[in-house]
Amino acid sequence: MAVKIRMKRLGRRNRPFYRIVVIDSRKRRDGKAIEELGWYNPILQTEKNYELKVDRILYWIENGAQPSNTVRNLLKWEGVLYRVHLKKQGIDEKTIDYEIQKWTLDREERVKLKSEKIAKKKTEKAKEKSELMGEASSPKPEDSQESSKEEASVKEDAVSEAGSVEEDST
Repeated sequence: MAVKIRMKRLGRRNRPFYRIVVIDSRKRRDGKAIEELGWYNPILQTEKNYELKVDRILYWIENGAQPSNTVRNLLKWEGVLYRVHLKKQGIDEKTIDYEIQKWTLDREERVKLKSEKIAKKKTEKAKEKSELMGEASSPKPEDSQESSKEEASVKEDAVSEAGSVEEDST
């Protein structure tokens, strides 16, 4: 029997909620599952919008269950596939736990740096936008002042030329 670890859709229309289940690959998407291994909520905007039973997932993967692409991404994010990789290399549990802990700290640092980078880009973009808005609104009064100065100088030139023309005609 070909066994898959995949998502079973629950929830109402436009509000999906998924259970991560072990199921025969020939069954329909929402068919009867062999075992439930966790859940995933794509709508939830918290730091962790999923929960996994790691020990049971490891058991099923070791017994040949293949995760779907989406579940594989969740397992990568959680570090489960890295744990499976280390087990296949024949490393003892103590070393695996140490490596996973080190990997988790490194991942948290990368996530923190990425979020800081995104926040920095947002502030720079907002700053540029405010500068553009400031430039767009401020040149108009300056342009009107400059244009009025130019008009005044043109009028003065016209008056002085008119005065010189009158003097020439007399």
